[in-house]
Amino acid sequence: MMMEHLPAIIIVFPLIMAFLINVAGWWSKKACFYMALLAVTVSFLASLGILNTVLQSGTISYRFGGWEPPWGIEYVIDHLNAFMLVIVSGITLPVVLYSKKSIEQELPKKIPQFYTLFTLLMMGLLGITITGDAFNLYVLLEIASITGYALIGLGDEKAPLASFNYLIIGTIGACFYLLGVGYLYIMTGSLNMADLAQRLPALYSSNAVMAAFAFFMVGIAIKMAFFPLHVWLPDAYSHAPSTVSAYVACTMTKVGAYVMIRIMFTVFEPSFSIQLHPVTTIFGWVAAAAMMYGCILAVAQNDLKRMLCYIIIAEVGYIVMGISAANRMGFTGAVLHILNDAFMMACLFLVVGAIYYKTGAKTIGEYRGLFKKMPFTSMSFAVGALSVVGVPPTCGFFSKWYLVLGTINAEQWVFAAALLASSLLSAIVFFRVLQNMFFAPAASSSHDQGSESHVQEKRHEAPGSMLIPIFVTIAGILLLGVFSGQIIEMIIQYTVPEGF
Repeated sequence: MMMEHLPAIIIVFPLIMAFLINVAGWWSKKACFYMALLAVTVSFLASLGILNTVLQSGTISYRFGGWEPPWGIEYVIDHLNAFMLVIVSGITLPVVLYSKKSIEQELPKKIPQFYTLFTLLMMGLLGITITGDAFNLYVLLEIASITGYALIGLGDEKAPLASFNYLIIGTIGACFYLLGVGYLYIMTGSLNMADLAQRLPALYSSNAVMAAFAFFMVGIAIKMAFFPLHVWLPDAYSHAPSTVSAYVACTMTKVGAYVMIRIMFTVFEPSFSIQLHPVTTIFGWVAAAAMMYGCILAVAQNDLKRMLCYIIIAEVGYIVMGISAANRMGFTGAVLHILNDAFMMACLFLVVGAIYYKTGAKTIGEYRGLFKKMPFTSMSFAVGALSVVGVPPTCGFFSKWYLVLGTINAEQWVFAAALLASSLLSAIVFFRVLQNMFFAPAASSSHDQGSESHVQEKRHEAPGSMLIPIFVTIAGILLLGVFSGQIIEMIIQYTVPEGF
């Protein structure tokens, strides 16, 4: 009986827990962490149960309130979003474990508020992923966005302004998405994605339908920080609390990429954006620009968190490049990179947060000689960096390999060259950091902006509650590389749209 209702449990349980966390915070701040951990654990186990059911029995349809679709809200889970549910909830688990010490240091007076918002954010992201209703997706998108704005605003002194800018731009993106929903409802009278997919092909020549598609793509591009609509991301993510930066970096852009795939290849047929309109070609050029822009701007950064933010912009470009290839290899690389990038970004941001927790260091210059003080943390950063560059046997190599094969199969030689060039640039980006970590002597002069005092205050590793989640992401980076073939064979091959 419980297995039948897992699609509801994965949303309802964290929603209820979020309110209970807020109430419990009046009596015990310590209890908030454990309640959030319970919510995340239940959602993760539910997502595993859903994925197992999909693998054994195929697509799941779960109807709310006894209303038949398309009139009622329906959750439809196939291989793609079952896979995404495991990614989102699975990466949330190490992040919430990591958060305990970090939040106690950075937000000691706002622990109940943080875990309430954090749990709601996870619920919103899972809801976006699982729903089969276009308007319900909008509602859950706003839940995730509003909680994201609030969490980012809890950061340093520049965070409120960064969050406000994100709110303005994010609201514009949400309005674009909602306009797309409105146009489709006017033309079809339906909001159910499966129903829309059946009704839309006869209306592809309609200007209203083409406008709806354009509104969808712009709104989603804003939400996933796809170049050149990324301007909100560097400030928002770099000034947020360490745990928030790590979580939003490895989930929000990936869920945005999922929504783009769902709209382009489920609500609309692949032919709409490949044959009827040159959407995938345009996205390919923009993705190439995103990869180059993100890596070049990352080279120019001194603040490590901000550097990683520009790497995210490049990583979004990688995913869209795979989508734009419009073939099996490219699409496989895009979906695999969603998984791999979630672990890579989680690893790097968690390491940066752990270093800040122990030393207060933020800039690359302040990382000089860090390996001697925090060897395990430094090695973890190195593994994450090598994966982003695409060095085997890390997972980043395998998804980039499929992306390159996708562009070659599509005879998009410029795009293949852009993928290789951006990987080279990312190697340059991370070499600066690794050189300071492993080979530069510890700072000792006044022009190092106080890095000596930062690094020498505490010479020990981060607490175990922070190191263990980091090691989990490292294990993920290595194991996903080793077992990438099995993941593709068992799951990802079934996510590829028909005709690719």
